[in-house]
Amino acid sequence: MHIRFIRTLLFALVMLCLSAASFAQIGISISFAPPELPVYEQPLCPGDGYLWTPGYWAYANDFDDYYWVPGTWVMAPEVGLLWTPAYWGWGGNGYVFYDGYWGPHVGFYGGISYGYGYYGEGYEGGRWDNGHFFYNRSVNNVNVTVIHNVYNTTVVNSTTVNRVSYNGGNGGISVRPRPQEEVAAREKHIPSVAVQSEHAQAAHTNPEQRASVNHGKPAVAATPKPGAFSDRAVVPAKAAGAPYNPPAKRAAVQPAANTPAAHPENNAARPTQPNNQPEANRPPTAQPNTRPEPSRPEASRPEANRPPAMQPDTRPEASRPPAEKPTARPEPQRTEPAQRPQTAAPAETRPAPQQQRAQPAARAPQEQKHQDEQPKKDEKPPR
Repeated sequence: MHIRFIRTLLFALVMLCLSAASFAQIGISISFAPPELPVYEQPLCPGDGYLWTPGYWAYANDFDDYYWVPGTWVMAPEVGLLWTPAYWGWGGNGYVFYDGYWGPHVGFYGGISYGYGYYGEGYEGGRWDNGHFFYNRSVNNVNVTVIHNVYNTTVVNSTTVNRVSYNGGNGGISVRPRPQEEVAAREKHIPSVAVQSEHAQAAHTNPEQRASVNHGKPAVAATPKPGAFSDRAVVPAKAAGAPYNPPAKRAAVQPAANTPAAHPENNAARPTQPNNQPEANRPPTAQPNTRPEPSRPEASRPEANRPPAMQPDTRPEASRPPAEKPTARPEPQRTEPAQRPQTAAPAETRPAPQQQRAQPAARAPQEQKHQDEQPKKDEKPPR
């Protein structure tokens, strides 16, 4: 009796853990949100007993990208079970993935509008009745010549139709579980069946299903049966959601951290020197960068603004003619921008040290000769 009680208790714990695991989040958290849901048509239902499972964006650590798991028709594992789709939700530090599951009632799937009966709350695509699943023709693509258990009920979608694929966070759907969905979360659940896991694995190994490759518009958006990626009834996406750019590509267009951005407003804070200051005296940070300094002609700098050390003169003093005047030198053509003021002093106001140095140097030989011809007062004339 005691052993039977222990076995019963262990069995109950295992079932409880299984039920909790099927509803629990997958141990993965992504820092950037999944792409929006693509737009695609639902393929034809392959037969009686198949239930629609919407497509969703999954994530792979091995290639660090989202990939699209196509929507498909799956045979229900048991009579009376319904499918609760997977979804992404904001977990505070990242986006967390919540796997789908089978259960007697449809639980919370983030308020995501997957379409075809899944409009954010519950399921409007069909119901179980006396061991048979009846399809709502208004939202499902079924062949009435093959499937006779159908009905037609128009579904009024009161929620805002969009392509957002996650709950919470920045731009996510702000919907919380309803009381009946919280009750459904505590019911017995069955995780994805084997064909669903194989279907997701086939999407994982197909590079064309990756968001960075298909840019939110996968070529295989839905299949008639799980894993039938090459079937002629495969449905491609008609349109993508918002333009999808993986984080790596978005970062590539950002300027590097050690490279200043080429924006004019970044130059407004730079200190500028007055325009009448000589170019040679400007600090390196104030030098204009529009043209290289060697290409600027030397004669374009005002002579009056040059300090004495910046006016080299290689001509010998004696070779300068006495009549040479500074006013005879033509004014050099200015190459500075027009907005720079003309602050150079007139040529006639140049300091006279050069004239004073030039004139004594030019008369020095004549004065020396005149002094040599005159006899010294102390010398006696020759007899």
